[in-house]
Parts: sequence; C-alpha cells; structure tokens
Amino acid sequence: MPEKNIRKTKGQIESEISKAVINFEKEYMGRGPLEIKVYLVDDMVLVRLKNVLTQAELHLAQTTEGKEGRELIKRMRIALLEQGRPLLVAAVEGILGTKVRSLHTDISTVTGERVILFSLEARPAFSPSPSGKSNPSMG
Repeated sequence: MPEKNIRKTKGQIESEISKAVINFEKEYMGRGPLEIKVYLVDDMVLVRLKNVLTQAELHLAQTTEGKEGRELIKRMRIALLEQGRPLLVAAVEGILGTKVRSLHTDISTVTGERVILFSLEARPAFSPSPSGKSNPSMG
C-alpha cells in the first residue's frame, strides 16, 4: 500500500527544527539555550537562541580584559559551530526536505543570545495549519 505524502504545518516544522537545534547545542556545544524561537521566512530559517553562554563564558566576558575575553568567546563559539556544521545542516535538511545553501551565525557576549540563519536552496513546502492561520514559532 503506497504511503501518503503528508506535509507538516509551518508550526510543526519550526518545532522540529527547534528540537534539532536544542539537541545539537546540548550534545555538541555542551549546553542548550534557555529559550529558542524558530521562524520560517521564504527560503530562510531564522533561529534565535537565548542564554546560551556558560557561567565561565559569562565570567570571562565581564572581566577586566572584557573586550579580549568577549572576542575569544565569539571566535571559539563560531569555530565550534563550524566544526559541527555538517551535523546541524543535515538535521535541518532532513526536516525540511530541501538543501541548505549557507549558514550564518553570530553570538552576543553581552546578552548571551545567538542567532543562526539558514539560507535554503528552495522554499520549504508545508501545509496550512488546521485553523487556516500561520502558527507562531514553537519553542
């Protein structure tokens, strides 16, 4: 019996990406965010993570060598994400069913917030939510 191609809603996709990014952050980076929001916008996925810095990173960012410490944290976090990038990209591609064209990220050592932007090769397909309205991001 052939399987039906059942599409997920935008909210379901955003929720799955949220869970995948949280798992990546916990397993690969060592600590997950306290809050996450995922937004599908055209051919992009925007992920906003809050409170991702460890206590040690927060302390380093607030020391007298503040600027150097903050730059060190940023460089280290970006380097770690680049190393784990294939895992994160594969997870997002698996959920969306479309290729990731590029990934961009930045982290604030002041607010502890990180943003990740996935640029996609195609706009992902999703079904309308049951109410007919767009679902807000899960997370």
